[in-house]
Amino acid sequence: MKAVTWQGKRDISVEEVPDPVIQEPTDAIIKITSSGICGSDLHLYEVMGPFMGKGDILGHEPMGIVQEVGSKVTNLEVGDRVVIPFNISCGDCYMCNQGLQSQCETTQVRETGKGCALFGFSKLYGQIPGGQAEYLRVPHADYGPVKVPKEPSDDRFVYLSDVLPTAWQAVEYAHVPKGGSVAVFGLGPIGDMATRIAKYRGAETVIGIDLVPERLARAEMNGIKTIDLTKIDDNNLADAVNELTNGRGADSVIDAVGLEAHGSPFGKFIQDVSALMPDAAAAKVFEKSGIDRLNALYHAIDVVRRGGTISIVGVYAGMIDPMPMDTLFDKQIRIRMGQANVRRWINDIMPLLTEKDILGVDTFATHRMKLAEAPKAYEIFQKKEDGAIKILLEP
Repeated sequence: MKAVTWQGKRDISVEEVPDPVIQEPTDAIIKITSSGICGSDLHLYEVMGPFMGKGDILGHEPMGIVQEVGSKVTNLEVGDRVVIPFNISCGDCYMCNQGLQSQCETTQVRETGKGCALFGFSKLYGQIPGGQAEYLRVPHADYGPVKVPKEPSDDRFVYLSDVLPTAWQAVEYAHVPKGGSVAVFGLGPIGDMATRIAKYRGAETVIGIDLVPERLARAEMNGIKTIDLTKIDDNNLADAVNELTNGRGADSVIDAVGLEAHGSPFGKFIQDVSALMPDAAAAKVFEKSGIDRLNALYHAIDVVRRGGTISIVGVYAGMIDPMPMDTLFDKQIRIRMGQANVRRWINDIMPLLTEKDILGVDTFATHRMKLAEAPKAYEIFQKKEDGAIKILLEP
């Protein structure tokens, strides 16, 4: 089969690789019909090379048709249309029973001290082949895959793999009061969807903060108040948010940026230097140094009101970044974060897809490209060119 493979920093290619096969009785083989490119994929494309292996298959947002099932998979039949959650969980362990599927004790990657295994996401999370391919082996298919109707198009359901549950959890963790306010940093796919979900769930004032014109315009079309970071000084950002929130700051803030945030020359220097090191040495730098660019998080702390909540959905990687603990303490800020527990939120989200397109998912993708065009797709997404906000790859 053909698959999108990692070959090096900013270097991916579509290669012929062996077809996946059933390895365990709880496996299934899925014929992929579409697979999204995520902002997290750009971490692998750009800065996470020390944890990648040449030839790793990328992608963790797939859906498709069941082709084959193992002997212990009784919930699926050949021909079923399914979405595959990006985290691989068993559904039976203590963590899964707590609704913390991203911490699944059966698939935890204990060698690296991480949570559950993820599709297409480096040695840190199990090095499981991903879904930007023609076929995908799905472990724990007796629990993970989400069956969806055969109609309408993939666009209606593919985001159940990551975007929708991640954004839903971000809003849930933000504890936005009914009729309250929430500021969302970063209007990429997750941040954009978080603004839609927050508005649907009753937030009166939803503020989107970004610097990419197409992202800002898209949010405005959905009735979101926006702040363009290119037109405001960093020192005045809190004032701009205060003007929209009765002078006290946002009740809740969602950081949907993470280590992609710009602003720290030292963080970028560490990322660039580590790319020149042998993998083992570079991995140590990533794990032990403050490599993140924390501007978005610092700004989140600035603009949240006293007693408010910050929900972190953007991915951070460093261990010793300085945190303003005095400010967090003084403002009595609550912080929640973590990988989305996909299966936990499916029942909440599904009615918003099967009744009407309440969240605008049918038109959420800005680009649909063939699998063979993946190198170009990654490039325009990484460079924020051609209005690329959400790209779906189709075999």
